[in-house]
Amino acid sequence: MGMQPARLNCLLGWREDKTRLKIGIIGGSGLDDPDILEGRTEKYVDTPYGKPSDALIMGKIKNVECVLLARHGRQHTIMPTDVNYQANVWALREEGCTHLLATTACGSLREEIQPGDIVIIDQFIDRTTKRAQTLYDGRPTSPPGVSHIPMAEPFCTRTREVLLEVARGLGVKCHPQGTVLTIEGPRFSSRAESLMFRQWGADVINMTSVPEVVLAKEAGLCYASIAMATDYDCWKEHEEAVCVDNVLKTMKENANKASSILLTAIPLICTQEDWTHTIKALKTTAQSSIMLPKQH
Repeated sequence: MGMQPARLNCLLGWREDKTRLKIGIIGGSGLDDPDILEGRTEKYVDTPYGKPSDALIMGKIKNVECVLLARHGRQHTIMPTDVNYQANVWALREEGCTHLLATTACGSLREEIQPGDIVIIDQFIDRTTKRAQTLYDGRPTSPPGVSHIPMAEPFCTRTREVLLEVARGLGVKCHPQGTVLTIEGPRFSSRAESLMFRQWGADVINMTSVPEVVLAKEAGLCYASIAMATDYDCWKEHEEAVCVDNVLKTMKENANKASSILLTAIPLICTQEDWTHTIKALKTTAQSSIMLPKQH
């Protein structure tokens, strides 16, 4: 008995309506294992913004085309401020990605978010100061105009729902939403800052979600992030403050959670009902947010 056409199309990364799904994966610190991909090949690219953090690793997860990019480079040589976020997002979009799934390590600002927990973040607070925040930056090689992209819902709700469903199905302790506060880094917060961020309503803290989520929105991509708590930052007076050794230890012990979610969620994204409306709505928002120069 032959395979049903819809199922065959999905296995090839195609929907019946011919919308081709390709999943970009931006791997954060300790969460960028290329072994999750089958049939890997490398591709070095350039963009109008310079080179991305490393080679694009092309491959498949259960026959779904994927592109993996190590945010800090495969040797982790790029500090958060110096990541070329513009080039990373542009390169993945130009490669045909419809979705970007990001992984990120973070500090917890809430008692209930324990080290090792996963948070499917849905909001952000930006405390960065030195990063390009837009693809429309006025360079001769950049797209023309100014983008006033709406950020009421920064992350793709539909993609987040898939990640949450998968995490729960795998038995991973997962928080369904959370506000991430992104600092410039590379230093960690002072205790006064950490306490202030809690008062602001932030749930977790990291160094990379902004401007990545903003640029993905400008690019019209379905962007969602799997945040893994590694520590309690430094707001808890009687808890050991965050340090690199403890962060790396927690990441090593729990990195398989993020990998398992990706390996299960990516095929599930493909089997979802038509993504055309979701993708079209994102692209329409991105395009309608651009103010072009006046013609004389």
